[in-house]
Amino acid sequence: MEELNKNIHIVEKERKKHSKASEEYIHVQFDYAVDTWDGWVPVEYRRTGVSIKPDETARLLTYLNKIYDQMKPENHKAWMEKQEKFWAEEKSGAATTKSFFDSLAKGGWQCVECTLPNNPNWARRIQDLKEFGYTLATDTKRYCPHCKANKTHIIMLPIERGGATGNGYETWSPALRKRIIRVLNGIDVFEGTPNAHCLPDHKFSEIRWDDNTKAENPDSMTDEEIRQKFQLLTNQRNQQKREVCRTCFQTGKRGSLFGIPYYYEGTENWDTSIPQKGKEAEKGCIGCPWYDIQEWRRHLINDLKKANGEKYEYKGIRK
Repeated sequence: MEELNKNIHIVEKERKKHSKASEEYIHVQFDYAVDTWDGWVPVEYRRTGVSIKPDETARLLTYLNKIYDQMKPENHKAWMEKQEKFWAEEKSGAATTKSFFDSLAKGGWQCVECTLPNNPNWARRIQDLKEFGYTLATDTKRYCPHCKANKTHIIMLPIERGGATGNGYETWSPALRKRIIRVLNGIDVFEGTPNAHCLPDHKFSEIRWDDNTKAENPDSMTDEEIRQKFQLLTNQRNQQKREVCRTCFQTGKRGSLFGIPYYYEGTENWDTSIPQKGKEAEKGCIGCPWYDIQEWRRHLINDLKKANGEKYEYKGIRK
């Protein structure tokens, strides 16, 4: 088993938890020649594919060693240059979120009330940073000496976007993103109508991914592969779906749509014979309205028609 770097100290073995985001962290201290970093390192963090169980000691030690090496002060200049290039070339239109990055990149815990940019929707900006691949830790009850109260604080780890392990959210090129929208005819599956503001959404929620779930999305994906894997939702509905999937993951209760308790496969309860995470977990999502809204709508309409003695079969939204 790999040994833990002697300059890494696990301050608390009990994990810190951010239940709303389904994240867990380890409080560590990294000692470097010129500085010491004291903060929380995510060990359960779906956005970068990190999922280290409490009994996986060997994986934890290897992971912390990688984090420590990436966060060495001598690497910070090159890391910042890489991030500035990312923001200039790929996120030039995200100035508001960039201001949050700039604040967090200074290091240390940042209070959402008095340190981070003044923004009523700061949670959305933090969500954006996570979706861009940045690794953050959240303490919802850290004392702020300026506010003189417990406030939510955020800390950023200056490591590779997508995480130290190289796992994380699947990405796609701008060309493929446009093609996904074109193949799906720009149709918002929630409303069933075209919408120019829709974004590609993975049908299989990332909260149930593990280290082996992530796959490449090459520009050469076939139209059928795109239809099988993605649907189009507005950002608002995408966030709503994330909350539904998070609740399902934590409670075992699958979501509903429009308040209709209808599932064309299974029931409102997650099938306990199916794994919670990993590729096999996708089987447990089938039948949930949020997993494939078009398919759910097609089944519901056809069941209603059959109940009324109608023979016409609804094929669903044309794609």
